Amino acid sequence: MSLFKKIVGKILNQPEDDENQDLVKLGDQLKNADLDYKFAQLFTHSGGFFNYCGDEAEALQTLNHILKIEDIKSVFCWDHDLKNFLDVVKVPYTTELELFNDCAFITCEYLIAYDGRIMLSHNNILHYHSSRLPQKIIIMANVSQIVTNLNDAMAKIKRNGNIRNLTSISGGNSKLDTPNKDNTKLFLLLLED
Repeated sequence: MSLFKKIVGKILNQPEDDENQDLVKLGDQLKNADLDYKFAQLFTHSGGFFNYCGDEAEALQTLNHILKIEDIKSVFCWDHDLKNFLDVVKVPYTTELELFNDCAFITCEYLIAYDGRIMLSHNNILHYHSSRLPQKIIIMANVSQIVTNLNDAMAKIKRNGNIRNLTSISGGNSKLDTPNKDNTKLFLLLLED
């Protein structure tokens, strides 16, 4: 390989390497932090929009604000409890994913503090692959769903049994996801239990 190709290769790979190093460095700096704080920092570092909500009323206000700011017209939401929120704010939704949905409003399995990722399963997105979700995703979760790392999440899932279609997502700046999802806007409404 010529010296020119080696130099160009290093230059082209540098931003991704720097970003991954930044994530690792931030993770190391936060290793002794509370799990919720560490998760929030790494989630926002990856480009996610973190919203702490003290109760359901505050979550409803935040949801309504996001829907208006993002000009969301149609939402994919099949979770019964979440549909109640959408009924209150009077936003149309479908229980099956449609091409015209400009947002998904879903729950999740776990929030992984190690890298700020959100674990999803069939319980959250049915049989759909995460890459088929709309570019705007709003997730509602509880503080008790924060786990230390992927091993912790997998151990809990194994105990619960019969969970399939496992995947994880992160904010649009993350280099951990597939390249075609770089423009995803990921909003998290985190509620106290």
